[in-house]
Amino acid sequence: MNKRKICIVTGTRAEYGLLYWLMKEIEADDELELQIIATGMHLSPEFGLTYKEIEKDFKIDKKIEMLLSSDTSIGISKSMGLAQISFAEAYDELKPDVVFVLGDRYEIFSAVSSAMIARIPIAHLHGGEATEGLIDEPIRHSITKMSHIHFTATQEYENRVIQLGEHPKTVFNVGGLGIDNIKKLKLLNKEDFEKSIDFKLNKRNILVTFHPVTLENSTAKGQFQELLDAIDELKDTNIIFTKANSDTDGRIINQMIDEYVAKNSHKSVAFTSLGQLRYLSALQFVDAMVGNSSSGLAETPTFKIGTVNIGDRQKGRMKADSVLDCNPKKEDILKAFDKLYSTEFKSLLHKVENPYGDGGASIQIKDIIKTINLNGIIKKSFYDMECIK
Repeated sequence: MNKRKICIVTGTRAEYGLLYWLMKEIEADDELELQIIATGMHLSPEFGLTYKEIEKDFKIDKKIEMLLSSDTSIGISKSMGLAQISFAEAYDELKPDVVFVLGDRYEIFSAVSSAMIARIPIAHLHGGEATEGLIDEPIRHSITKMSHIHFTATQEYENRVIQLGEHPKTVFNVGGLGIDNIKKLKLLNKEDFEKSIDFKLNKRNILVTFHPVTLENSTAKGQFQELLDAIDELKDTNIIFTKANSDTDGRIINQMIDEYVAKNSHKSVAFTSLGQLRYLSALQFVDAMVGNSSSGLAETPTFKIGTVNIGDRQKGRMKADSVLDCNPKKEDILKAFDKLYSTEFKSLLHKVENPYGDGGASIQIKDIIKTINLNGIIKKSFYDMECIK
């Protein structure tokens, strides 16, 4: 019997962390063959050459170089074009039965565009979500329209994918993939975690991940400086920074992090990539995830700690009661910190439920992708919902 070839595309450290257990499930199944394409930031020295982390766990079938040494809009558009050419060649060689992608980044758009033209069925994870401050928003919905099988993280997102015209029989609400990591990884204890980052924790600690808001022009520097100014006001607090990704103006934030840590090495440390084990282990010991990363919404609530969610990057996404939204202004960020450490807020944390579920998505997805009928699946008809009057 021919194995069904499932080709997973990954371009960032965070996305690989989410896909890890699904890849393990596919690899372990006798009826499936796992193919992996690594691209984007995985292959960039500036972003930590994280493909090496993948190679500790899996065989990479293709590496697709696409990132130019530029984070301008022109540079990113050129990178997308370069990627689409290379993906076309990779698919022709690998001949996958299904291309699997997660999320909404520009390298994934290129991967999906090539697969669509090659008439390869596309499975999309984490569709239907809303991030009104990002270019990812139209990219995500475009990927949904090019895809044939959909795995969503909540019921609301499932409904939104159907609203986009996808047939309900092809849309599966499986919950968030990130929860599987939390449930399955053996996280580090405090002593081992401190040793792994060569940094001692303080009375209070925060984990900071801040990315540019890609639908705003040149706001990264000003917004991140407001956050740094607010952090400077915190007493007895140590800061662990994880650096920004390759979005427009990401390099500005990373330079500012390096300058801050150089001046404040007694209370701060920075990493291009912590990796999933250290990142999730950190969430056990910090008081909050601070910034605008989706992990503050999807994974952090499971640890019963707060999220200080700054600005519009995640606007529109479903949020637990542990998420504190604030404007990217020093005084507003400080107000959020005041609430974070208030007795009232601390008392509600143990009751917080993560809207992205409690795990098990990887097995559900593997079982569906193994058994779903692919015959004629690329011929889609628009699913019209009944008009509500």
